Amino acid sequence: MSELHYLTATELAQLIRTRQVSAVDVVRAHLDRIDQVNPHVNAVVTLVAEQALRAAEAADATLRREGPAGPLHGVPVAHKDLTDTAGIRTTYGSPLFADNVPDRDDVIVQRLRAAGAITMGKTNTPEFGTGSHTVNEVFGATRNPYDLSKSAGGSSGGAAAALATGMVPLADGSDMGGSLRNPASFCNVVGLRPTPGRVPSHSDTAAWYTLSVPGPMARTVDDVTLMLGAIAGFDRRSPYSIKEVFAPEPEQGVAGLRVAWSPDLGGLPVDTRTAEVTATAPAVLERLGAHVEQVELDLSGAEEAFRTYRAWFYLLAHGDKSGLGPNTAWNVEQGRMVTGADLVRAEVARSGLYQRMADFFDTYDVLLAPVSQVPPFPVEHPHVSEINGEPLPDYLAWMRSAYWISVLHAPAASVPAGFTGDGLPVGVQIVGRPFEDARVLRVARAFEQATGHGLRRPPL
Repeated sequence: MSELHYLTATELAQLIRTRQVSAVDVVRAHLDRIDQVNPHVNAVVTLVAEQALRAAEAADATLRREGPAGPLHGVPVAHKDLTDTAGIRTTYGSPLFADNVPDRDDVIVQRLRAAGAITMGKTNTPEFGTGSHTVNEVFGATRNPYDLSKSAGGSSGGAAAALATGMVPLADGSDMGGSLRNPASFCNVVGLRPTPGRVPSHSDTAAWYTLSVPGPMARTVDDVTLMLGAIAGFDRRSPYSIKEVFAPEPEQGVAGLRVAWSPDLGGLPVDTRTAEVTATAPAVLERLGAHVEQVELDLSGAEEAFRTYRAWFYLLAHGDKSGLGPNTAWNVEQGRMVTGADLVRAEVARSGLYQRMADFFDTYDVLLAPVSQVPPFPVEHPHVSEINGEPLPDYLAWMRSAYWISVLHAPAASVPAGFTGDGLPVGVQIVGRPFEDARVLRVARAFEQATGHGLRRPPL
């Protein structure tokens, strides 16, 4: 009880519900932790301490009168600075919106509050979530809590660093090309890219865009599962939102499951340090009774589909803005070059890939692979420029192991897999059939419980 800030959300919810601790005590413990470590990592960029304490006092009063408001009653949560929060500054990591205060909450915020969670503030992100390194001109860089000289990943890097250091037990993230999975891998926490539509979002301009999805992040798979239960569900304003009610799989363990292992997702360069760690993952699942087979994966078409749709989206979302940072501006310019023929080829490539993977998942229950092709890199570097001495063509190329998966319309969880020789976290991703988020979480939990890598805390 002396370290409330490192208890899981599941444990905190139970303690608050049974009135063994108060929501005020829990919020204060996390505010103290933020004061202690945030100056070192720069993860929480807008803190609403007084608002959080008032909400905690109200939560305690409600509990005494009526009982818990929901499964997250009194549990602290932080929101990515891409996520609109009514009355709380939301900059999107851009100087263009440095003073922006939305007048409404995004769906994920509404649902977390309805479940009883208490907003602590906003977490850092690169401008408009552009890239897997969290740095922007408004707040600067977020540093990796396991090595302050390294990147926390991105674009949900602030969320991952805040979780790893015990500043919050839950955080929301988003993922287009690995923006949730990559920082989870870099910071030794858990993140789920849900099946598109599992967690709905609203858009007046790109309502049918399925590459970017919101999702839950936490230190444990059980907490990710708990949070997903609160934020998942149908919303008529999202045209592809899923009506099925999310529920965890009742069966635990992986005995008998068929696992495909791809160490390089079909020939991608993987840093030797990362490869050494991820190579230990198949044996973990084999010891648990799964049937693991190394496969030659064919994700051809993923590159063209992802880059084309991403470029198109950036032009749609940001083409009317001036004064953009270099990464966002580059993506917009890529969008200006997209033709109708490009979109035709991208759609054909993605459709063919989806059907091939549907056949693949007739044979295998899940795919196991590295999340990122590299371990955390120096925070001063804008991006990874080479892997094992092989130059990369642009700032996107080092994220292929994540963004090729984004094209599959499939759920993918990042779970801690171990550490490099110099103590840097590395994750593996568990990818499942579309709509089988619960199966992915079941495998992730078994892996987590068998290894315990997520219990290793940063030296802060």
